[in-house]
Amino acid sequence: MKRKPSTEATAAWIRLMRVQSRVLDCVEQDLKKAGFPPLAWYDALLELSRAPSGELRPVELERQMLIPQYSTSRLIDRLVDEGLASRRECKIDKRGQFVEITEAGRELQKRMWGAYSAAIEKYVGSKLSDADAVKLSNLLDRLGCSCGEMKLPPAAANETMPSR
Repeated sequence: MKRKPSTEATAAWIRLMRVQSRVLDCVEQDLKKAGFPPLAWYDALLELSRAPSGELRPVELERQMLIPQYSTSRLIDRLVDEGLASRRECKIDKRGQFVEITEAGRELQKRMWGAYSAAIEKYVGSKLSDADAVKLSNLLDRLGCSCGEMKLPPAAANETMPSR
């Protein structure tokens, strides 16, 4: 029989899920109050802007997103409709396509970062010392090692990078 989680591990899990949900809800509300679209738009635009050529296949975009995105095709449709991204056919594989960020998409992502970074500071940074944030990051890294943890560049290298 497999070992069951301890009471402490279960309590940590519950707190992790609750705080994630609450903080994301607060960040979403702050973005909305500032007149911006949902956080998923920021994440998609960020991932497209990080891509070497500013484009990704839809499946790559879905894999890179920081927030679970179950309706990537609808998100891409909205970004394209708003002129923030465009689709282009893959020249090698005619059935495939790429999604490419537009200049308007780059601008929106940069503008959103102002409100997003303020929300990160409000809901996380102001509540943790830098040392505590490092400790928390290290603990979370230990949890992520078996979940396909992604490597993110240091925040200092890119001020438009989310810190979550």
